[in-house]
Amino acid sequence: MIRLFPLAGLLRLRHLEQDEAAGHLAAANSRVQDNDSRRDRARALLHGTADSPTTAAALQAMAAARSSSRSMLADLDALGQGHRESLRSAQSAFDAARAESKALEKLEARHAQAVAAADLHAEQIVLDEIASTRWHRNRTEDEQ
Repeated sequence: MIRLFPLAGLLRLRHLEQDEAAGHLAAANSRVQDNDSRRDRARALLHGTADSPTTAAALQAMAAARSSSRSMLADLDALGQGHRESLRSAQSAFDAARAESKALEKLEARHAQAVAAADLHAEQIVLDEIASTRWHRNRTEDEQ
């Protein structure tokens, strides 16, 4: 006889919450990786600039560009810190959701084991009854 796990609905809800947390974690990971690659590309472009200006105007332009670039890199670093913080938060949320799901999964496994044991016990009782009935029938036939 199949007996359903009484907390199956809650387990499904926990799995949905875990899936949602996994989605948030994946999005946070993607944002961190995108920001890191954007910062790395910006740094690579800055390393490729010429270092020797030929005129005073070129020197001023280079100084302004470097200042702007430093500001842009600082902004990307700050944005990256924010993304890393949201990544840590998403990881914590996922870990909590996974722990809740795992606890219910263990309860479900124990329930399945208990149901299987009860079914085996009931089957054994029936087999014992059949064997006992046959033994008594054979004994009665032998006595006649």
